[in-house]
Amino acid sequence: MYVPSAFSITDLNELHNFIEQHSFATLISQMDNEPFASHLPILLDRKQGRLIGHFARANPHAEMKQHQSVLTIFHGPHAYISPTWYENPDTVPTWNYLAVHVYGRYSQIEDPKELKDILEQYVDFFEASQPAQWSIQNVDSTLINQLLKGIVGFTIEIDRIEGKFKLNQNHSVERRKKVINHLKQERGDNPQAIASLMRAQLTD
Repeated sequence: MYVPSAFSITDLNELHNFIEQHSFATLISQMDNEPFASHLPILLDRKQGRLIGHFARANPHAEMKQHQSVLTIFHGPHAYISPTWYENPDTVPTWNYLAVHVYGRYSQIEDPKELKDILEQYVDFFEASQPAQWSIQNVDSTLINQLLKGIVGFTIEIDRIEGKFKLNQNHSVERRKKVINHLKQERGDNPQAIASLMRAQLTD
């Protein structure tokens, strides 16, 4: 990923937090000599330095070779930035956004016990914020065993992580404040999220 120094994020804890907050990712690899992508939730194992997930067995990604190099992209909020907001004629349109790229090596998991452990980790992570939490333990074991036959688990050993938080850091504080004010007037969650992140940077 092209990451100008002004937008580069290298703090590992900050990158890990981003991955956990934006866990629905795009996994990309080479399949039959062309790029192939899957969109799926992926968990981070901070202690082991790896990602964890699973595919439907019918997904061509489930046929990847062991230790194949893959790229996983975690997407954050994004918003269009109009040059009119700067109130300066020598500016052009741009886009503010946050993204984290994780490069690593894929390993397939088919052992039923390990697969079930992956499902339990998914449930624990995504149900944690629910007032009445669902548990895999409350589901008939026959149904779970049938489900396990239809999926392939995986881990991705992380080689490196790149973070890019493009939030007008290459502009003056005055211009950034103008952008924040305009974003706050835009509709939708993305402009509001970008405005909030830009405002937080100004107060850091």
